Amino acid sequence: MNITTRQIDYWQAIIFDFDGVIVESGDIKAQAFAELYRHHGETIAQAAVDYHRTNGGMSRYLKFHYFQQNLLNNPPLTKEEEQELDQRFSKLVMNAVIACQPVAGAEVLLHRMVEQIPLFVASGTPENELRTIVERRSLSRYFTGVHGSPRFKEALVADILSAHPLDPERVLMVGDALVDYESAHQNGVAFLGRVRPGDDNPFPESVEIVPDLCPLTT
Repeated sequence: MNITTRQIDYWQAIIFDFDGVIVESGDIKAQAFAELYRHHGETIAQAAVDYHRTNGGMSRYLKFHYFQQNLLNNPPLTKEEEQELDQRFSKLVMNAVIACQPVAGAEVLLHRMVEQIPLFVASGTPENELRTIVERRSLSRYFTGVHGSPRFKEALVADILSAHPLDPERVLMVGDALVDYESAHQNGVAFLGRVRPGDDNPFPESVEIVPDLCPLTT
């Protein structure tokens, strides 16, 4: 099935990842991880960025725990340490994500589809933070549901499908990370990958990709 040439009204719903799909915030998150771990040295900071980029869409909490034990060789994070890292990370990214540029075509697509089908966000960003960002970017009116971590993305997609009368084969998920593809695949949902020009393609060869969301608006 060629997604970008299919009539857009074929879809019963669209599920979007947020960072790198609705907004161009990928570099903001990468810089935040570098800043958070830079006091451990540039080698550790770069390793954190590399792991983040390789594991896009993964909850930041899982990354914190991975860095603690595999980069720093420290005992597992306590709940208090995790919360401190989360708060520091949020301060580094919140305003920048609210202010950053949208992905080309995203706002046109949302505006066009909001009256036709339900639209959802399923993101690795903590849900409360995500909803604040969506609200402050004046995007809340477009989405039937905005869902984030700590729940895994596969479960978020499953919840959307179970809560609404949708045929999974007629639901489209748009994501920029392998976890997005895997979450869609596990739920029997169609998938379109967004790969920013110049970035490595993380998806299997069979996955259809676009440079932005403009192909869905034509």
